[in-house]
Amino acid sequence: MLSLVSSSQPSATSNDEGEARSLIDAVSMCRNIAGRIGAESFSLFFTAVHGEARRLVPVFDDTFPGVSPVTRRLSAPDTADFVRLVSTTTCPLWWRGDGAPTFLDAQARVWTREVTPSLTKRSGIAFPVANDRRRLGAIIFTGNEMKLGEELLCDTHAQCFDLFAQVAKLREQECNAQRPMSKRELECLRLTANGLTSDEIATALGLSVHTANQYLTNSTQKLNAMNRIHAVAKALRSGMIA
Repeated sequence: MLSLVSSSQPSATSNDEGEARSLIDAVSMCRNIAGRIGAESFSLFFTAVHGEARRLVPVFDDTFPGVSPVTRRLSAPDTADFVRLVSTTTCPLWWRGDGAPTFLDAQARVWTREVTPSLTKRSGIAFPVANDRRRLGAIIFTGNEMKLGEELLCDTHAQCFDLFAQVAKLREQECNAQRPMSKRELECLRLTANGLTSDEIATALGLSVHTANQYLTNSTQKLNAMNRIHAVAKALRSGMIA
């Protein structure tokens, strides 16, 4: 595998080790990778089982702490076939935007697989990644000005693996620092993520509305969230619910 970062390239973070000590550091590192390949946007995802299918769960993107339209598109339910490919291959998956030229040279295309139809209006490339605990995910870049040869492709994929491992470690540390969530609290969060109101959650679980709201209040506090919607977002991003 090629060297992750050449000595001539700027440090991805403010610390000497080049390690992500926070999610903000990780976003900065991903932004540097995007800049090297000419990408306009980036998104990092975990993959999670959702019913009988897999889905991409956003961790961050170039609008952090927001969620960009590109990220919403890539994590939509109708991308299940794409997520299955991401979860079962080590080859980067790429697509061309409307009217955009091929951004990979001939040698780089040997190591990749083209996905049709296009997933976004702009060209994109998804790097499947995993850590040593078999946590799967993908780092996806989009933009019509990207240029990748074989060497840059391999170097970028190696950097994505390293970055993903660091993000997965940060998420694990964050989860370990949180107070444990009860089964009921997680169920209420999951149903909230599915769009149910407190009344509907109470009916679905055979609870009173007061009790359902109390579970949601508890989970919000345990996740150090501002409200239940923020709690759902944090739970999704940490993989606690899917």
